[in-house]
Amino acid sequence: MVCLETPVPSHLVNGPAAILFEDVMMLLVFPQWSKQYGPVITVYLGLQRVVVLVGYETVKEALVDQAEDFSGRAPAPFAYKATKGFGLLISNGERWRQLRRFTLTTLRDFGMGRKKMESWIQEESKHLVDLLRENQRESIYVSPFDPTFFLSRAVSNVICALVFGQRFSYKDAQLLKLLDENILSLYNIFPRLMDYLPGQHHAIFREVNELRKFSTEKIREHQETLNPDDPRDYIDCFLMRLNEEKNLVSTEFHHENLTATVLNLFLAGTETTSSTMRYTMMLLIKYPDIQEKMQKEIDNVIGQTRSPTMEDRKSLPFTNAVIHEAQRFLDLVPLNVPHYATKDISFKGYIIPKDTVVIPLLHSVLKSVDQWDNPWTFNPNHFLDHNGNFKLNPAFIPFSSGKRACVGESLARMELFLFLVTLLQHFTFSSPGGPESVDISPEFSSLGNIPRRYQLIAAPR
Repeated sequence: MVCLETPVPSHLVNGPAAILFEDVMMLLVFPQWSKQYGPVITVYLGLQRVVVLVGYETVKEALVDQAEDFSGRAPAPFAYKATKGFGLLISNGERWRQLRRFTLTTLRDFGMGRKKMESWIQEESKHLVDLLRENQRESIYVSPFDPTFFLSRAVSNVICALVFGQRFSYKDAQLLKLLDENILSLYNIFPRLMDYLPGQHHAIFREVNELRKFSTEKIREHQETLNPDDPRDYIDCFLMRLNEEKNLVSTEFHHENLTATVLNLFLAGTETTSSTMRYTMMLLIKYPDIQEKMQKEIDNVIGQTRSPTMEDRKSLPFTNAVIHEAQRFLDLVPLNVPHYATKDISFKGYIIPKDTVVIPLLHSVLKSVDQWDNPWTFNPNHFLDHNGNFKLNPAFIPFSSGKRACVGESLARMELFLFLVTLLQHFTFSSPGGPESVDISPEFSSLGNIPRRYQLIAAPR
């Protein structure tokens, strides 16, 4: 990292000019710089001007109080190349507004936060339990295994049910698993140069293109079997809207946006939730006393045979607290998905110029000493009051906040609760090397904080 002090006009945000090559350095230096420059800092990534927002009050003021001003999404060369600039993730303006409104409404209508989605996750949980039992039966002894494959496939099947209207076998070779290569960070800063360099980012593009082909084929199948009186999933609903607006020149409901949004939902909806589940299970084998306390609470309220429901959550305060604390402690997307100033923004007495990338630093909220008693310690009591009742801290924003908050937040919360409770009903998890062998510090990649790969033992209860 190279830091250069540079004069800043008085009406602009203060800060050092910096060329940062390692994203992990940002997590260390931004909170330190905020003590010198204040909670709104200007830096440079390559030639790109970036304003960083540090601390809960500053992030909230931007994303909630001035939500419209900060609703822009920053250009991301990798995502742009992967989606051709279409879809929900990196779009702005009218395209983003139409696609977000439609996606939220459609996902809600197909069960996100409702009984239909709950039953899908319950059914997928049973498949996951059966697969883990089968995996153990194939060995003479209860043997350790890496849970990554099992969890990512279970979570991806929930997204597949919403988007494609079907689940897939866990052995389906077409389901894509994203790679966590730091090379993507360099690509996003220096895209023109990276196009001419060899590297694994080219392999990632090839994998994304394979998923695009898979999605395109599913869309074609949906077109051939579409029944407007009985829409099956997200694709059907989009195709119906596409047909309604096919004569409108300004419509955003066309095949390019459909394909790109399907990619957005599938990739974002799989890796984020499965990584959080994998990290939570890592914490449970690191702290077996916490796992045991969760199991006792679950046994007392639900037992070991009935499938959990979201209604059970209010009767499982400790379990709910552990799941929330795991999300806070992992800090999955510490840098947030960058925002963008689509116009000059007046904020806290400064002017943030048009075309500035804005990073609302979630890390500075989820790991703030002002918001959490012991932010660097895994402690479920962060979400419990003195009577053991669940309490939600407003600084808990792992899904971001405001108009660009994750569209799948309700779904992710449901998956985390139902999958994890079901697993704890049927298995006790441990590390083959004992709790002391488990390294719970995540690895940082351009995609966020990623749990380290590990092995666990799933002993049937």
